[in-house]
Amino acid sequence: MRPRLVVIGNGMAGARTVEEILARGGDFDITMFGDEPYGNYNRIMLSNVLAGVEDESGIFLNDLSWYADNNITLHTGTRIERIDRHAKRVYCEDGTETPYDKLIIATGSRAFVPPIPGLHRPGRGYHQGVFAFRTLDDTRSMIRYAREHERAVVIGGGLLGLEAARGLQNHLPHVTLIHAAGHLMNAQLNEVAGETLRATIEAKLGIEVVVNGRTTEIQGKHAVTGVKLGDGRVIPCDVVVVAAGIRANAEMAAASGLVVERGIVVDDQMRCQDEDDIYAVGECAQHRGETYGLVAPLWDQAKVLADHVTGVNPYAEYHGSQVATKLKVAGVDVAAMGLQAPERDDDESLTFTEPRKGIYKNVIIRDGRLVGATMVGDVKKVAFLMQAFDRGLALPEERAELMFDLGGPAGEVKVEEMADDEQVCNCNGVSKGAICGVVQGGCKTVTGVMDKTRAGKGCGTCKPLVQRIVEWAAGGEVEEDPAASFYVPGIPMPKPELMNAIRLHSLKSVSAVFATLGGEEDAKSKMGLASLLKMMWGGDYVDERDARFINDRVHANIQRDGTFSVVPQMKGGVTTPAQLRRIAEVAEKHDVPMVKLTGGQRIDLLGIPKEKLPEVWADLDMPSGYAYGKSFRTVKTCVGSDFCRFGVGDSTALGIALEERYQGIEGPGKMKLAVTGCPRNCAEAYVKDLGVVAIDGGKWEIYVGGAAGAHIRKGDLLTTVSTPEEVITLTGRFLQYYRENANWLERTYAFVPRVGIDRVREIVVDDADGIAAALDAAMAASVAAYRDPWKDREEPATPGQFRTSLPLTVLPQVPVRA
Repeated sequence: MRPRLVVIGNGMAGARTVEEILARGGDFDITMFGDEPYGNYNRIMLSNVLAGVEDESGIFLNDLSWYADNNITLHTGTRIERIDRHAKRVYCEDGTETPYDKLIIATGSRAFVPPIPGLHRPGRGYHQGVFAFRTLDDTRSMIRYAREHERAVVIGGGLLGLEAARGLQNHLPHVTLIHAAGHLMNAQLNEVAGETLRATIEAKLGIEVVVNGRTTEIQGKHAVTGVKLGDGRVIPCDVVVVAAGIRANAEMAAASGLVVERGIVVDDQMRCQDEDDIYAVGECAQHRGETYGLVAPLWDQAKVLADHVTGVNPYAEYHGSQVATKLKVAGVDVAAMGLQAPERDDDESLTFTEPRKGIYKNVIIRDGRLVGATMVGDVKKVAFLMQAFDRGLALPEERAELMFDLGGPAGEVKVEEMADDEQVCNCNGVSKGAICGVVQGGCKTVTGVMDKTRAGKGCGTCKPLVQRIVEWAAGGEVEEDPAASFYVPGIPMPKPELMNAIRLHSLKSVSAVFATLGGEEDAKSKMGLASLLKMMWGGDYVDERDARFINDRVHANIQRDGTFSVVPQMKGGVTTPAQLRRIAEVAEKHDVPMVKLTGGQRIDLLGIPKEKLPEVWADLDMPSGYAYGKSFRTVKTCVGSDFCRFGVGDSTALGIALEERYQGIEGPGKMKLAVTGCPRNCAEAYVKDLGVVAIDGGKWEIYVGGAAGAHIRKGDLLTTVSTPEEVITLTGRFLQYYRENANWLERTYAFVPRVGIDRVREIVVDDADGIAAALDAAMAASVAAYRDPWKDREEPATPGQFRTSLPLTVLPQVPVRA
């Protein structure tokens, strides 16, 4: 009869330990108990599920079939109440009992919920609108609730709180993060690094951060209405997420007579104190006074436990872990290892800060060895630093080389020089050797290797290194993953195939596409499909508002305080005194906080509450300027030939003609145009998605694929033509070709180099494929279907389209004397 192995806990640590036992040929009759009604999943990825960038199905590590395939008896949704150590039995809450020969406790941790008044309601659990962030069910509940609300407060500025705040931004307009300590991630980062992270998150992500913020009360009688702080401030909100840390789930172990301090006390073989046949592993275990909340130490523990319980290496010992982590926290690269600050007088400490770019770097050296490093915003050197920290590698005499690549191009870890046992994925404990083994086993796609090893399936920062290892291990024979060509992740089709299927089945709504082609609806795919369908069907497209981003639902650009900006159309940047007067009167009437000239030669009215948008549009009585969508935005022009001494072409008239024709045309990404009256380029036409430049002889040069934002690129010369009419025709043809063939969110500055300017020229100018007439006709149909979206003010698309929203930031009030 095989020995009976019982595992209490079906999370990441418990399942990983069983995997390690099976890999060593452990011959046990295995029974596992899990609180949750699923197979085990990657808890780290819950933030991606919350953010909508990962589907639930993508985070499961072992589905239910894995347990059956390995003859594991799994009891889901079952909690163990106590252990009888003498009788060697575990008892469930329902009274059933299970005997064991060896027992592994992997109960993990739970969310720490501070005793804040108003957080709970007697007999009801959490107050309505309050959530912890620990489980898949927590995440599902948050997503459902947040969709119908406006403003969230996240309590806790550690890793989990930051990830929760970032994820919630995809479901409601404004998020405030409250942290009781003086700086973010204070357990991993020093004060300067934490402040750098805070400034970056506020500036780039628009998340409001409050540090030194002690939450004293959750307000609201029937549902949450606000959070009160120790200094008396009240932050209005209708959603509260508690992410204030974790605590070991060790109460059951303590009640069963095991030694428990902060966690279940274990020795170097992961055996519970004074127990020969009971082990503990993961976040519930306390080893040499330490508990660990990162996964890499958990994997080390699982290997030692598996070695010991199977007898493969009865002398295996776990000596603790040097915690080194590289993560993308709320979109910001962060790395931390070892000491946060020098502890001895002779410790070397090097620091570099560049606050404007959100960069902070610090390294601490003791006796020639790296004993600590912290990096925010720039982690290019972290691979070497983690090796030096973990293995005690010799450090360069020029200490600055620890932070920068001096005297040459940026260095990159050479795959061939990495040891096989070097860890590549910290989140899932995957080594270079494990990746190479899967490749040598026949898997030659990057995503396939990631699926099999889980490398890159945690925070995702190791994906580029995983790709390089796969390419190296495959000897240049990497196969392309078909999913890389899918237009949107929820429908397994490249764009041309998807468009053909949409036409074949006459699918005119996003829900119809999912029902016919994709099965379960995928939130990440809705916006891309909505844009594609509108481009294909024009006026026949069936608009479903839940497929749109908030900007597209209300036809205005949401700002960080939850108000909106209104940009009326000024074709070619030309206006009239009457228009200017009307804009000024509207700004005064509605107390618009800011009136600003945009880079596209228009006037932006900033700070309009959502419920006032229809009234502002009506008072303006001007068309939308499309400053908010993935669409044709504007045509910037210079003075042109009428007034300018250097102008050789009427750029103003041509710019207006282009804007009148293509206004509001949707695309995979923004489309910004410019027309300039001479090569002096006052309208910056060379760096637009499409730019037109007048040259001597009455001719016009057309440039495509330019950019002057986060990416800088001079456009490629498409062709030179002799008349404005040819410009208009080729502009429409190029834009339609781009609309039909670009990937979702792919701007022209990426599309043109990918396709190649020669190929674009063959299609658009030379009509080498004979599709020019079809492109022209498709664009003409879209132009004919144009309707000013600001007409929604007369007949809202949905009853709640312009409902009142909570103020997201309390604006400063000017005191008025009585």
